Amino acid sequence: MFSALVLSTVVIFVAELGDKSQLMAMTFATRYRARDVILGITAATAVVHLASVGIGYFIGASFERYQGPIAIAAGIAFLGFAAWTLRGDELTDEEAQKARKAKGSALLAVGLAFFLAELGDKTMLATITLAVRENWFGTWIGSTVGMVAADALAIGVGALLGRKLPERVIKYGAAAAFAIFGLVLVAEGAGWLG
Repeated sequence: MFSALVLSTVVIFVAELGDKSQLMAMTFATRYRARDVILGITAATAVVHLASVGIGYFIGASFERYQGPIAIAAGIAFLGFAAWTLRGDELTDEEAQKARKAKGSALLAVGLAFFLAELGDKTMLATITLAVRENWFGTWIGSTVGMVAADALAIGVGALLGRKLPERVIKYGAAAAFAIFGLVLVAEGAGWLG
């Protein structure tokens, strides 16, 4: 479980860097207290990633005899996540306006916005992919911690520096990390490693 927790924390943290969710977090932090934004993000992430690990766990259990091909497919998915990261993920003007104009409880507004934004996002797909092979509970906790930590970093850096993180460095670093994870998974599935 511990290895799944560490792996998923690192993978999801890296996946979240430069993602539109970080931009949403910074935008919400200009309107609400950082604590409320973090709590809303945590609640939404925990729910989405619990569903993600459930999907991944049942896929893995149902196809246990096919772990090699599953590892190769997971590796190819991670290579796709690398390409997706290089392509970029931006917060549209409409999404930024919704975040700035959200009314009512900060926890509800942030939680609902993050829940909807994360459905089908690369961090959700990466969590499903990890849960196919790793311990579901460690993956769930780790993916939630990784996402919240990355968004908290964005809030903190945005508040302290008043500007974005260096996007180019983040984009290439995250894409490289995804590519490395993908290549390792393909190599494992093909029997070249471990």
